Amino acid sequence: MTLEVIPLLGIAEVEPGDDLAELLTPALAANAASDGDVVVVTQKVVSKAEGRIVPADERDAWIARESAAIVARRGDLVITRTRHGFVCANAGVDASNVQDGFLTLLPEDADASAERLAKELGARLELPSLGVVVSDTFGRPWREGVVDVAIGCAGLPAIVDLRGTPDAHGRSLETTVVALADAVAAAAGLVMTKADRIPAALVRGIPLAASAPPGRAVDLIRPPEEDLFRESALQAVASASATRSFGAGSLPDGALEDAVAAAEADVRLAFVVLTSPAARRRLLGTFSPEDRRRLEPARALAVPIVRSRPGRAEGTLLDGGVAIGRLLVALRARGLAGAWDADVQVDPGALRSALDLGVGWRPLGVVGVGPADEPAT
Repeated sequence: MTLEVIPLLGIAEVEPGDDLAELLTPALAANAASDGDVVVVTQKVVSKAEGRIVPADERDAWIARESAAIVARRGDLVITRTRHGFVCANAGVDASNVQDGFLTLLPEDADASAERLAKELGARLELPSLGVVVSDTFGRPWREGVVDVAIGCAGLPAIVDLRGTPDAHGRSLETTVVALADAVAAAAGLVMTKADRIPAALVRGIPLAASAPPGRAVDLIRPPEEDLFRESALQAVASASATRSFGAGSLPDGALEDAVAAAEADVRLAFVVLTSPAARRRLLGTFSPEDRRRLEPARALAVPIVRSRPGRAEGTLLDGGVAIGRLLVALRARGLAGAWDADVQVDPGALRSALDLGVGWRPLGVVGVGPADEPAT
């Protein structure tokens, strides 16, 4: 098995409106491109050809426009989830290899860009099975340095699922899913150096290329509900807040229990959780009509309770505030929303009676829980 990665040399500077297929064709023909090969092109030249160039003095505004959510922030560096779904620095807004005073944005739809380029190159070179990957350099959590990844893909699998196939010892693989398009982009990145202005490469002899149907780079984006690391702890604290509305649907199995367990850890406090309609109605009967209307849409009610401690009323309230704040963060991390208002008047005696608690316990309020209007990002 031999893998070839060939830099495509002599490609002219790309300007807005240029025909990228026309610029690439001579270099591909000179290197005898054939069906089954993959052309990797940098995001930069695709963005330039598509006119995705903006003034540098509007950098912050363009980062905000291209971002769907902030994942983490430190100083001027912002890690965002772009509207495409990619998690990267500054929403992919970049000044490298662009004329002074300008920036490039990611392509509007890099998968569509790859598909168009594959068709145009295939027609020019008479190669109907030529693949295309649009690559960009991304950083990675917990690892230094950047690596090229696929943000657009056409004509080859983006992912090859090897689960259920045997390993070298005949054992069935259980978790191996290969990000093939990313691996191809990373290999090409070794010869597409920014300093030498090599914007494209030809990759030949790709293993696994015929192991799955052609896919798209969007297939590589992990769904938010499966992602354990979607948001930094600092950003979660900054963005977690009480809600006044809930989304549709029911609570995912185990999500509320996990959030409550996280909120209770190392705090002298417990939560009583009510999920049945009858129990919720009984508890909400202790509140004013206005507060009751706000909490009625909740799918569950979580009541923080502490043991009454003579002379420690202030400490009791501090424990409650810490636990409620932690619950809101934990709910957000699990795609749930919490409704809490410190100004709501609570009748501890009425709450204690509705929950059938002993006199030694003090309820501190009610947190309504339900699906978020949008999943946590």
